[in-house]
Amino acid sequence: MAAVLGLLVAAIVGITFLAGGGHQWRKHRGKDSREDPPPPYPWMHYQRLDGYYNGVRTLVPYSQYEPENRWNKSLPAEKLSLEEVAKLPTQPPLDPVPYNPYPDWKSAEYAHDHEAFHQCYLDVAEKTPAPEIYAYPGLPQNLSEPTYGSYNELGLEEEMCFDRFGRLGPYGYGYNESQGGLGVGNTSERAGSDKVFKQAGYVNFTGMDWGSAQQRCRGKNEARFTEQQASGKQRIQRQAYVLRAWTGYTWTAHQVVTLRAMINELSLKSGGEYDVHLLLHVKNNSLPIWASPALYTSTLRENVPEEFWNITTLWSEQQMMLYYPEPFPDNFANMAGSSVHGVYRSAHFALQWFSQQHPEYDFFWNWEMDVRYSGHYYEFNTMVGEWAKKQPRKGIWERSRRFWIPKFHGDYQKFTKFVEKETEEKDISENDVARSGPVPIWGPVQDFPNRGMLAPLNETLPPTTYKADNYTWGVGEDADLIVFNPLFDPALTNWVFSWDVTGYNRSLPIPPRRAAIITVARLSRRLLATMHEETWRMKHTMFPEMWPPAVCMHHGLKAVYAPHPVYMDRDWEVGHMDEVFNYPPETWASPFGWGEHNLLGSSFYYNSGFSGALWRRWLGLWENGEGGREYEERGTGRMCLRGTMHHPVKFE
Repeated sequence: MAAVLGLLVAAIVGITFLAGGGHQWRKHRGKDSREDPPPPYPWMHYQRLDGYYNGVRTLVPYSQYEPENRWNKSLPAEKLSLEEVAKLPTQPPLDPVPYNPYPDWKSAEYAHDHEAFHQCYLDVAEKTPAPEIYAYPGLPQNLSEPTYGSYNELGLEEEMCFDRFGRLGPYGYGYNESQGGLGVGNTSERAGSDKVFKQAGYVNFTGMDWGSAQQRCRGKNEARFTEQQASGKQRIQRQAYVLRAWTGYTWTAHQVVTLRAMINELSLKSGGEYDVHLLLHVKNNSLPIWASPALYTSTLRENVPEEFWNITTLWSEQQMMLYYPEPFPDNFANMAGSSVHGVYRSAHFALQWFSQQHPEYDFFWNWEMDVRYSGHYYEFNTMVGEWAKKQPRKGIWERSRRFWIPKFHGDYQKFTKFVEKETEEKDISENDVARSGPVPIWGPVQDFPNRGMLAPLNETLPPTTYKADNYTWGVGEDADLIVFNPLFDPALTNWVFSWDVTGYNRSLPIPPRRAAIITVARLSRRLLATMHEETWRMKHTMFPEMWPPAVCMHHGLKAVYAPHPVYMDRDWEVGHMDEVFNYPPETWASPFGWGEHNLLGSSFYYNSGFSGALWRRWLGLWENGEGGREYEERGTGRMCLRGTMHHPVKFE
């Protein structure tokens, strides 16, 4: 089995380089296609989209913007000739402006509903306010549109874009260590970047302590978060933003600037609504970090930059063995061949444990170190949470299992009605129901043979029938789980970890379950408490990408896939995309399994090649024969992207 898995991984890595790492260089080798080998996958025949790389010299107001995409129905927009490039302005034709997605803290409306907001600072003396970031009020002409998901539906800005200096400059990017910066980005193309630094200044981050800054900010705003609001005003929920790092992790300047952006935008600028935490996995199981404060401190300081020491919590697999002791019997199929306490199979153990130590938070964001976001963190995370809160429970599982392609399905309301109609017409046999769960899912799914489960909560029981509900149940209810890829049924795929299910009786059918690829998610305190109880009390667990969705399904908790904008490097025909992603003809063709090659050219998937390449080009780095300073200066300048989630970014 190990050998088979090794071959499978090698094949996937090879494909990734083919579709991701090598997807840039071929398109400029020349017109003679005989130089290139034939594309190994059908989607590679689609026209490549190059509008992503149009730079700030081509900026236009949104009203004049025309996307490159033709959805494979006509040729893409014509590329600018060298003569046309030469006629472009040497400086960006639009000026960067402060980007502020926060509520108007000083408004009468806010004051009526909430306790007062108090501004937060980087330093104890309150001389340096939490910085702002900057965006251009327009888009590069012919910038490509997202293929699935939507800015407008989630309430995200789609008419502005971020270049690397406006986005990262306020955090030490683009100026020297002597000025308190990080010394990266200094030598890249930077025409017009002085307009950012004239507004933002050069913040000196020498001696920065982000943990103390978060604590001071939270303390100043404590009245906003107290459970009992004496004034009768609305309590602001608190959220933990948890990044998963490990001993031996390489801290580059780009990773430092990314973490600074998260802390500033989520925590300090919001008046403490979020706290950013590093959850550091101590890989050496022989180190009893829980027994020795001195060992704990030395391990921390050897593995984390000083500015982040006070936001870091250490844990180890050995510690989880004590917290969730053996035995964990009756595993259906351990395809990874590793311990149930190993981080690969049970990364959620540490998050469950962390949530038990921090009762002050309503929600916990599980974030990975190789995720990057080119937009504003507070806007993205807050608007996603608000959108999920508005979603009705009727059809929520059925909508969340599909890719919503606006150019094909129409707006989200039309998509919702389409899914309802299709669900009602669907004919499921009894065997499929036993294997995959009922269709539609309505309330807790516990009517299957199992080894014993905790009873669902009363508040998760449906107040009426599916038919009688008029899309009202669940509206205004916070989501217990928000994921960023569809919540699919592993039983209908050949996803390799589909059967990594532990603690249920193997003489009975495997429980119905759901999964979402990539563990990036928001989890409620209620969900994590249920996962914790099922783990220690009932000895139940599953593969990390399957466990939170399965617990939501079994206990009737509210789970939703948030359709954030995802870009593709090809101009897919959307009808074909719908068939490939939503209606695979065979189990093996599912995009969550052997059909995953279809997502190699996306901006967000676990093994995407396009995501990292696009991010590095946005940073102005040389990538597969393109990009870099000379390339940008000869061409249209540095890139400017809308807010986009990039995963994975394995190096910068």
